[in-house]
Order: sequence, then structure tokens, then C-alpha cells
Amino acid sequence: MSSASFPYLFSGLTIRGHEIRNRILSTGHQTWLAERNRPGEAMIAYHEARARGGVGLIVNESARFHASAIGEAPDLTLTDDEAIAHYARLAAAVHRHGAKIFGQLSHPGRVTRRMMNGMRGVVWAPSSVPENRFHVVPREMPAAMVAEIIEAAGAAAGRYAEAGYDGVELMASHGLLFAQFLNPAVNLREDEYGGSEENRLRPLREALIAARRAVGEGVVVGLRISADETEEGGLDQQAVLDVCRRLSDEGLVDYINTTLGTMAGPGGSIHVVPPMEIDPAYVAPHAAAIRAQVGVPVFVAGRINQPQIAEAVLAAGQADMCGMTRALIVDPDMPRKSRTGRADEIRACIGCNQACIGHFHAGYPISCIQNPLTGRETLLPLEPPPAARPLRVMVAGAGPAGMKAAVTAAEMGHQVVLAEAAAQPGGQALLAQLLPDRAEFGGLVTNLVTELALRQVEIRLNTRVTAAMLAEERPDALIVATGSAPVMPRIEGDLGDHVVTAADVLTGKAKPGGRVVVADWRCDQIGIGLAILLARRGHHVRLAVSGVCAGQNLQQYVRDLWAGRLHEAGIEVIPYARIYGVDHDTAWFLHTASGAAVTVEGVDSVVLVEGNAPDMTLEREIAGLGLPFVTIGDCTIARSAEEAIYDGLAITRSFLGAVSATQPLPAGEQE
Repeated sequence: MSSASFPYLFSGLTIRGHEIRNRILSTGHQTWLAERNRPGEAMIAYHEARARGGVGLIVNESARFHASAIGEAPDLTLTDDEAIAHYARLAAAVHRHGAKIFGQLSHPGRVTRRMMNGMRGVVWAPSSVPENRFHVVPREMPAAMVAEIIEAAGAAAGRYAEAGYDGVELMASHGLLFAQFLNPAVNLREDEYGGSEENRLRPLREALIAARRAVGEGVVVGLRISADETEEGGLDQQAVLDVCRRLSDEGLVDYINTTLGTMAGPGGSIHVVPPMEIDPAYVAPHAAAIRAQVGVPVFVAGRINQPQIAEAVLAAGQADMCGMTRALIVDPDMPRKSRTGRADEIRACIGCNQACIGHFHAGYPISCIQNPLTGRETLLPLEPPPAARPLRVMVAGAGPAGMKAAVTAAEMGHQVVLAEAAAQPGGQALLAQLLPDRAEFGGLVTNLVTELALRQVEIRLNTRVTAAMLAEERPDALIVATGSAPVMPRIEGDLGDHVVTAADVLTGKAKPGGRVVVADWRCDQIGIGLAILLARRGHHVRLAVSGVCAGQNLQQYVRDLWAGRLHEAGIEVIPYARIYGVDHDTAWFLHTASGAAVTVEGVDSVVLVEGNAPDMTLEREIAGLGLPFVTIGDCTIARSAEEAIYDGLAITRSFLGAVSATQPLPAGEQE
């Protein structure tokens, strides 16, 4: 498929005289790549990679424009003229590759802890209405501060324009400050900024007017807004539609960028970065409702991770541009591949949320479990270093680590054989995709298999690497990626046939009884998924987790989504519970905080969800052979697909580079 296959996606869009080359948008999203709260080399390299890959429009992450919004987090700020030069370098880098760039402006209002020096700071909002995610009761802004914020928004917009940006976008999405002013459940004021619909709109309206005044007629001014906040007490679709219609009719916005949800509650915040369990392009009908009522282009985001999905949204007239942010995080070259007939080469986003928004919530810069180069554009060469000497490389194990290692070795110019003991590649990812509503995780395997085929890597299935095999094959280097195996806990009592493993349940080898307790040591997706799977099959299920809550180790939007589903399914969750005994129809757990016994009666089967230990069999077998080797992925220590794929790229590059540099020249090539 080429651009001819995506005629809507690769048609241009003109907004206020700015020709955007296609309908692919990278929406504003936190990267935490800022340096001293300004764009630096890492952020510039990150966005430049996407501009080089062919994106039409980049909206850089939101900049805080007023002191009341600034904490100690590495957010962008745009509060003084000294910042202009830094933003100008980012704009120039994006323009160099033919893309357009808009700058985003936001104020969190009540949806922040505003941490400073390890302590909570003063949080300002329209009114002192409690917020349900960060558990903040904010301080009401005096009218003078509201006026100051409006003026500051205009000044920051002007700085974007001076930096050479093509447009400016104000955020009234996700329950942020301007949305809080719009919401009668949050804005309880009785002054000129509250009490009536007209007054509640005033801060946003006047900020847009201030932005236009500051940027002049040649710069785009747009709005990002949640079409529905999907939270009790949040703005509903009709209220948002009325706001959009009025701002469009008054000529105050050049486009409207739609999303869904609010950061002010666990349920609404799931839609900030919707995970794979949510349908693709699910926000598009909401965008279409707004588009039917306004006279400006409407953008939409929300699980649009493939060009064919975006094309369908555009062809249906639901939107004028598609936010494909995570699709660009995993594959910056997605637009170029789509346009040049290489759509089958696209590394597709699987919506796992692990290293994009997951890194942000953990306090680390953005990356991607499938693309370790993302967010590390200044740390890792975008192209692998060519081999000093081509090597014969054997990779043992075709899980995510081994597959990525084989791809990387082939990219470096080495001759690669990838051997896998099982009948198909994929490793632990093959189990992960069997969990309920997680089939998309298997896309990780599909993507890597495609990369292997493109690089013509030889794959040998049903082939276990042994010392004897290596003696016969005589490779120059070995990469050990043999994975890991579950560690069985010590359990007292009569285990019998009613204690089974998670893997055996998922693969159908074990058939649990009618009353099941899932003993979840991992506190990740597996225990939750098994509980839901068995409940859907008609079992009575209880989930005992060795942590503070189910999904403790998951990215919070994924965790919260599944917490809701556990509740809806009527599954009892028992926290702080580590299994220590089983007998007939009873399972005993240890309360991990108090040490007291927790007895669960009426149990037919116990499903164990345990951790994994490295498989060191091959490593030990070859220790004395003198063959250069390295371990990667789970056979070093069991972690996740993110670390496995990172190892497959970074460690493989380093290891083979070192081995190649020390290999003697072939006969006839000696100096």
C-alpha cells in the first residue's frame, strides 16, 4: 500500500495559510526530556526523528505559562523571553524536514500535587472543590490571579510565535484549568469568572483572544478539549459541544483538537492514554458530533495506531486530522512507510502503555517497549554501527530479546542464525496475548517476525542450542536469550491436582475446578487476567494478591481499567496475601504486613501466579568452551518485554562491536 492506498491520510490540510502535508498528527504528550524546563538536545532529537519520518504536524508537550502551575517536575515552561531561543531550535529542527509545529499551553489547576522539594505545594483552581485522583482540595484563585493567568497565556503564545512556531494550542482538555472554569460542578464562583455559562466561559474565551492578539493573524490558534470527560461531575458531551460551537462561531479558534476523559478521577483518566483493551478510534464518533456543529477543522486522538484506521476515520468524515502519537512513538517512520508502499513494514503500537506514559508516571523520560531508540535519540545511535568484521552469530532463543538481538546483529552486517527450542517464536509474549482482551500484545511478536524477515535472518524452530551444536556450527559469537521459568513457591499441605500454574491454565493443560482462588505474587496483568478469564468461563473466583492492590505493578491507567472490570465481575480481591498452604478445599495465606493467617475456604483449585528465574542451563554448559557469549533478556534476570528488547538492541550492539573488533582478519586479508 502506498499513498494512493491512503488518499485521505496523505491529502494536505490548510489552516490559516499553513499547508500541513498530511493528516497525521503527533499530539502534545509529556516526554520528560526537557532540560531546565526548556527544549534541549534530547527533546529536539526526539521530535526531529518524527518530523524526518514524515509526520504532518507536531504539537509539542504542554508548557506551563504561569508560576502557579509550576512545580519541580521537568515540565516545559514558557514564562520568560529567555526561553524563546530554546523553542526556536526545536521549531527549526521540525521545519527542516517539512513538518509543522504547534506549541501547547496548559495549567493543571486542581489536578496536581504540585510537588516542590519533596512536599506538596499550593494548588490553585477556580473553587475549593475536592479532586478525586490526587486527593487535593485546591485553594480558590482570586479574580486578580485569573486575570493574570489570562494575560500570561497570551504572553506565552506570543513567545511561541517569536520562536517560529506555526500555531498555538490552549488546553481545556482532561479536566485541566480552563475545563475546570467551564464546569459548574467545579467552578462555584459568583464573580465575573463564574455563576453563569457566560462567565464560566470567560477565562478560556479571553485567553484565546489574548493569544490571537499576541501571535497576530499569521499564526494558528487552536483548542484541545475533551469531547466528554466521562467522569461523575465532569463536563458532558452537550456542554462541550456548546462551548465548541460558540468559540467557532466567534472565530476564536482555527481548529478543535478532541480527546476524551479527565485527569480528575481514576475512571476518566484512563482515557488520557487509552490502553489496548479499548477499541481503536473510539473517540471518533465524539469528534464527528463536534465537527457537524463547527466551521473549523476537527482533530481526533484515541487508539488510532494504524494508517488504515486513520484513513477510515477521515473517509467517514469524522475528523480532519488524526492523532497517531503512540504509533509515532513506536515507529517514527510510520508516515513515510505508509506513503511509499511499505505499510507492511510498520512497527505497530500495541497500546501497552508501559514505556510511554508508564515511564512518565514513574518519573523517567519517554521510551517504547518495542523501540528502545525512542527517547534515547541522543544516547543510542539511530543506525547500528557497522561491523568491523562480519561474524557468524548464533542467537539461542526466539523470545522478544532473542528476536531483537537477531535483527540487530543482521543490521550490523553479521550472518545470523536464530534458534528456538519451541515450535514458534515469541517466548513469554505468546502467553501474554492469551489473557483477556490482550491479544494485541501478540503484535509485538508479529512486528519482530516481520523485522526478521526483512533482514533475511535464518530461523531454526524446534532447535535447542547445545554445546554439541555449537561445536558443529562453530559460530564466532553466541547470544544467549533462553528466557526463564516459573519459580514454584514452598507450599505446605496436600497440593494434589488442584494446585495449577498460570501457564497451564492459559494453554489449556490444566482445567481448574468451579471455585478458584488465584494466588498472585506478581501483582501484574497475569493474575488479573486469569481471574477475569475464569470468571467469564463461569468459575467463582477470588484474587489474592501479594501486594497492596491488584495490578500494583501495572501502569496506572491499565491498572485502573482492570480494577473496574474486577469490580464489575464481582471478583473479591484479597490484598497483602502470600500463599503458604493448601489442604483439600482451603487455601492459607500470610498477611504480608501483619504476619497473620488469612484463610480462604471453599476452594476447588488454586492457580499460582509466580515469578520467574533465569534459565542458566546453556550458560553453564558452554562456560568452558572459550566461545564469546553474552546473556540478554530473562535469562539474565526475568523482567518485562521492555528490558528484553532493550537488551536485544543495546547489549547486542555493544557485545558484537567488541567481539568484531577483536576478531582476526580472514586469511588473505592480513596486513
